[in-house]
Amino acid sequence: MSLAVASACAAAALPAAAQDSQVKAAEDTAVQSVVVTGLRASLFSSMNLKRNSDGIVDGIVAEDIGKFPDTNLAESLQRISGVSIDRSIGEGSKITVRGVGPDFNLVLLNGRQMPTSNLGDLNGRAFDFANLASEAISQLQVYKTSRAENATGGIGATVNVLTARPFDRPGLHASVGAKGVYDTSNNNLPGDVKASSSGTPEVSGLYSDTFANNTFGVALTGSYQERNLGYNTAAVANGWKGPWLGNAGPLPASGATNRPGPTDLYSLPQNLNYNFNGVKRQRTNAQLTLQYKPVETLTTTLDYTYSENKIQTRRNDVSAWFNFGDSTSAWTGGSPRSPLSYTEILPAGNSDIAMGAADFATKTQNKSLGFNAVWKPSSTLRFELDTHHSTATSGADSPFGSSNTLATASFSRGNTTVDFSKDFPVLSIQGADFVSDAKRQQVTGSVFTNAYMRGEVDQHQVKGAWKVLDASELKFGLNYTKVDNRSAFSNNQRDTWGGATKPSDYPSSVWHQESVRPYFDKIDGSGSPALFNQFYTFNFDQVRQLVAKASGLPEMYLPKNTFDNDARTGEKSKAAFLQFNTDWDTALPIRTAVGVRYEKTDVVSTALVPSAKAINWGSQNEFPIEFGAPTFTTLTGSYHHLLPSFDSDIELTPEQKVRFSLGETIGRPRYDQIQGGQTLDRLVRVDGGTGSQGNPALKPVKSKNLDLSYEWYYGKQNFISLGYFRKNLENYAGQTQIDATPFNLHTPVGGAFWNEALANGCAKADTTCIRNFILRKYNGGNGVTMTGTDANGNATGSIVGQPNDPVAHFRITSFSNQKKASLDGLEVNLQHMFGESGFGVSTNYTYVNSGLKYDDNKVGEQFALVGLSNSANLVGIYEDKKFNARVAYNWRGKFLSSTFDGGGPNPQYVEAYGQVDVSLGYQYNDKLSFQLEAINLTDEIQRVHSRTKQQLESVTQAGPRYMIGMRYKF
Repeated sequence: MSLAVASACAAAALPAAAQDSQVKAAEDTAVQSVVVTGLRASLFSSMNLKRNSDGIVDGIVAEDIGKFPDTNLAESLQRISGVSIDRSIGEGSKITVRGVGPDFNLVLLNGRQMPTSNLGDLNGRAFDFANLASEAISQLQVYKTSRAENATGGIGATVNVLTARPFDRPGLHASVGAKGVYDTSNNNLPGDVKASSSGTPEVSGLYSDTFANNTFGVALTGSYQERNLGYNTAAVANGWKGPWLGNAGPLPASGATNRPGPTDLYSLPQNLNYNFNGVKRQRTNAQLTLQYKPVETLTTTLDYTYSENKIQTRRNDVSAWFNFGDSTSAWTGGSPRSPLSYTEILPAGNSDIAMGAADFATKTQNKSLGFNAVWKPSSTLRFELDTHHSTATSGADSPFGSSNTLATASFSRGNTTVDFSKDFPVLSIQGADFVSDAKRQQVTGSVFTNAYMRGEVDQHQVKGAWKVLDASELKFGLNYTKVDNRSAFSNNQRDTWGGATKPSDYPSSVWHQESVRPYFDKIDGSGSPALFNQFYTFNFDQVRQLVAKASGLPEMYLPKNTFDNDARTGEKSKAAFLQFNTDWDTALPIRTAVGVRYEKTDVVSTALVPSAKAINWGSQNEFPIEFGAPTFTTLTGSYHHLLPSFDSDIELTPEQKVRFSLGETIGRPRYDQIQGGQTLDRLVRVDGGTGSQGNPALKPVKSKNLDLSYEWYYGKQNFISLGYFRKNLENYAGQTQIDATPFNLHTPVGGAFWNEALANGCAKADTTCIRNFILRKYNGGNGVTMTGTDANGNATGSIVGQPNDPVAHFRITSFSNQKKASLDGLEVNLQHMFGESGFGVSTNYTYVNSGLKYDDNKVGEQFALVGLSNSANLVGIYEDKKFNARVAYNWRGKFLSSTFDGGGPNPQYVEAYGQVDVSLGYQYNDKLSFQLEAINLTDEIQRVHSRTKQQLESVTQAGPRYMIGMRYKF
């Protein structure tokens, strides 16, 4: 494909909302005469997009219609300097740009704001690129500097995803494609969660044509993809308790080697979990575009876009929970200190070896109907109308809900040790007994969740452009956007953690013996002979039916049909902008763009949340809340901003440019941050409970941005660029925790009965002893009800907090506009093609820095920038008339992903990660081509730790993925 055609089509593919800013690019590109194809055409067109844009813009252009360089859009974006990705189930999902996290990068589809919905993201604003297939995409544009004409919401960048339109390339164009995918990660799973096949199909098709002398056009694209995969994770799933000073906390006075000193901080793991996950995914994408040009001056476009992403997950796990009683341990040096090994002494040998399972499914649908009209009444005047209605909906796609857990246990756990000295945490358990009748595996507690999220966007844009003089243009416009977001869920939870029925209710044949070690064989430490290597998996539905029948409570083993929590947020934004562009005829040609944008947003947030009535101590470690009827609450907020911007570029020579940009941008808070209502988590622990609430009065983050860059295009396909950026951020929203006593709930912990049990010989951490004492002595009065004894002879029943008991404290997580912050960084890009050899290289490196970092040696809540990391890419290509090859290495440095874990205010650092992807292509003839791809070829693992490397949060093993495909053009 000639570069002239490729680049002209790339410019024409811009939505009308963005075309004016690219007129110069299209004109400049159209005079190029170099002929390149395939990968080089994509790289060359992307280079010209960068070269001819106003401001600092990077992008990726499809090699050909229906042929994007990567099968995943996020994985394409990570090749751009400054862009890093978060991965989910082995695929790129969300992006971080220049150290700014996913929620503050705006994603547009053909210039339009898209709604977001993701059950795994608590209703953030981050766009999930996994929902979109790449076959219908013609171009990705990444705007790194602000302009008055561009929508607000992207502090790191605004990403515009462009789809093919029939007028982009008049005439008939059609293609079909098919791939076979083989995901090795599915092979490394227990039988109860593994899919029957690791091979799955992908098919796609594209049809585009114009009629009636190119006055009417139709484009239709579609794709369907299946994938079966797996991943295995070892995790301290409930986080690290503490930190405490060495002379405080639960660490015993003796038994600790290299014990933390009085001024050293230390933390202890709440639990250790090995989980094994099998996932099936089906993704469907389709788009229909109709274009009509009744007269030369008027072009209308009607388009409908649909995507559906269905995911089914099955999980088995084995875990041990620590109660911080008597222990022995060995510690690292320094501060904070971490346990190299930690052993909890359990002489009774009747604690639980927990083994759980899950079987759930979700479905996300995105729909967008849009209309655009561009009218050019004269050569100097242009008007545009763009309107769309778009929805994103996520919910359960299984009779078992959107998430669930069916827990089982063998109450035979003795002394329990975890070794954190290697990458893999080694769990050792003494006394495990899965055979004795009283200690056989049985169902304990369960949770069935039904969650629903829906986002809607109605957006109307009117824009105009007036060429005032030969070298100047005035742009103006109005925008109205209405965003509605709903998040609802309910939990059907049975807190029978001491045993739901009895072991004999479950035939031994339903438990399937498995080993832990093979599923973590790529992680250092998994080969330890001390590893507790035996556990049992089971079929979720089979055991669910057994416990439903044995308990006589089948309704407790299905999700509710109603929602107990329902949060609804509405945002109405109005905007107006003016922008004046001028080309200056000076000794060194200069182009400037000066603009201002006014934004006003009103927020209304209504939430249905349950009211708490009492705390009921129902089992060894769980103190569930009893809830009453839910009630609605409504809160409001509003804000307005005036956002100036200035862009300029100076042409030093025909091959060299320098750019300078100043501007202000805003990033709106996440939807869950501005939801009204306070929600208490159902389970309370010995040390209190947790909860969350939103803040609709939260202001957006405001960023003042400076960008400088130098670009040298030293060959027709070669360039080098150096860039510096700085962002001064204010009103940055961060998590905060407050200590509260909502509803004045009374807890048995520390009450008269509890203290009497301690006085009669029970250890503080021995909740089994304390429960036995209270239930047997005070049964039938003062909120105490004994229902019987379990297989180990321990009393069962409930103990309800009484008016004279202490009031329970809750750590309520909310959001507030916190400290100011600043970040700056450097970007280096190089693209070089080695003459006519067919070989070429594209590489970049991004350095990002901020003084606002997490202090690992500090107790309590902290505000720090998450997602801040250095990154690098190295891509080598070869291409001739028949063959093409690409080897791509992407690296992202260590970064802070969260300031909280399951235990409270603790950092989570994602360790540095690098991945190699390879693709090979063969062009059989002008119409037929073949492709072979490998993703994560070197089978890398992903690891997350807290204050030190030994404080593991999680480590995950998956596997490489291979694809072989063909494409035929008609």
